[in-house]
Amino acid sequence: MIKKAPIGLRAAVDILEKWQESSDQACRILRISRSTYSWAKQRNPDWSVRLDSDQMQRISFILNIYAVLRLVFDNPENVYGFPAMANDNELFNGRTPLEIMSQGDMISLYETFRRFDVLRGAQW
Repeated sequence: MIKKAPIGLRAAVDILEKWQESSDQACRILRISRSTYSWAKQRNPDWSVRLDSDQMQRISFILNIYAVLRLVFDNPENVYGFPAMANDNELFNGRTPLEIMSQGDMISLYETFRRFDVLRGAQW
């Protein structure tokens, strides 16, 4: 099923930019084209985009990771900086969460979300 979702996409693009993710990496994480990325940044109220369920799930993971960070951290430096910090968790092995998510596959994004979700007390 294809859905129109410019608001969620715009939010995810904004978050990835605040996490200091490059446009190429953001496109890989969200599985969108560079032109879709550019349109999302323009905030044109008449713009719409068709996204498939995979893209919608990717947007959801980014929004949920951001929500977890806002719950766990009080300061914006950690909310926006934590994904770019080296992490010694078993999944990351000294790499940043953004490096893992930027691999572009859904499993990496999902596993990164799981590690973040544990920070708020979720049990997996």
